[in-house]
Amino acid sequence: MTVRTRTFRRGSRTLPIAAALTAAMFAFGEFAPLHAQERPRTLFELLFAPSRPREAREPKPPVKTQRVKKPSTKTKVAKRETTQDPVAEEVVKAADAKVILVVGDFLGDGLAEGLTEAFAANASVRVVDKTNGSSGIVRNDFYDWPKEVPALIDAEKPVAVIVMLGTNDRQEMRVSGTRVPVRTPEWAKEYEQRVATLAKAVRDKQAPLIWVGMPPFKQNSMSSDMLALNDVFRAGAEAAGGAFVDIWDGFVDENGAFATTGPDIKGNPVRLRSGDNGLNFTSAAKRKVAFYVEKPLEKILGPQKQQLIGAATPSTGIPDPATPGAPVNLDRTAPMALTDPELDGGGELLGASFSTSNTARTPAEKMSIEGIAPSPVAGRADDFGDGEPARAAAPLPASPEQTTAIPPKPRG
Repeated sequence: MTVRTRTFRRGSRTLPIAAALTAAMFAFGEFAPLHAQERPRTLFELLFAPSRPREAREPKPPVKTQRVKKPSTKTKVAKRETTQDPVAEEVVKAADAKVILVVGDFLGDGLAEGLTEAFAANASVRVVDKTNGSSGIVRNDFYDWPKEVPALIDAEKPVAVIVMLGTNDRQEMRVSGTRVPVRTPEWAKEYEQRVATLAKAVRDKQAPLIWVGMPPFKQNSMSSDMLALNDVFRAGAEAAGGAFVDIWDGFVDENGAFATTGPDIKGNPVRLRSGDNGLNFTSAAKRKVAFYVEKPLEKILGPQKQQLIGAATPSTGIPDPATPGAPVNLDRTAPMALTDPELDGGGELLGASFSTSNTARTPAEKMSIEGIAPSPVAGRADDFGDGEPARAAAPLPASPEQTTAIPPKPRG
């Protein structure tokens, strides 16, 4: 009982204090609902700090903030697009338009896109893309180009056939039922035979052949293989009477190594190869490959750009459109002989006879060439009195203002 009594007494002492604190807190309103952003007061502030004003305890209305929109980037994009070169508007091709047939692998497909862009505004030329991206020379079981090309030529009747393939040919070849490793002598012999067969298939159809070589690649071993294949393509195309277009130098740097970027057809630095390890061409590179092919195509198609060719009148030199086929008469100046001395014969026409010897030499020429000194003059510094009669110096004429010398007086 004693322990319990003491405990009860101690508790009775603390109860009034707790009750007083609770009443004070209710009185000051500290148990009122707090705003989410209001900091609760500490015990020291409850006992000694003055009470907060009611206006401070009430929640403030949220402040509305107006978001400022950033300037749109559409105007910037529009300005950037306006700086690009205008794309040639594609015209409707004529019914009798000349057809250019493009065959090959996925790089040949890029060449066809570049040629389509090049002749987009020309209604008299039409590009037909018959490429197969996974095809090549090795896998003739997948797609046999020597068998497919004659049917394509009969159907399209092209004025030129452009071939670009070889990227997929770095693999084994089946020869007489046996797999032959790549770049072995047996492999190379069979590959040359198949290239010649494809070139002959185009020649038998009386269609001009243009064979486009392979570009370099990022992998050095692949670039080395493409160089070897280009030699085979060149030999096969030229043996069939076709033309070989070498594009290698257009896709390397100044050291001859593979280049991801380089100049386009206008000389501007652009990206030429895509991000897939440099296998594919970009749009600028496709147009660049087509630019290489345009030159041999001009020999087949003729000049596709209108040129003002005519006779030139002697007075104005302006071509006369009334007579476009008349010869041009030009006044030409006779060429100058390269063997003419600088001052001897420079005023003579080519073919005129003149003498290069000059017997009448000046005293300076006699001194410098023949070593003959001029005759000394009496009283001059070069008169050494060596026995040769010296020339008398001519007397100077007397001036009218000068008086003559006074004669000496006679002796005596």
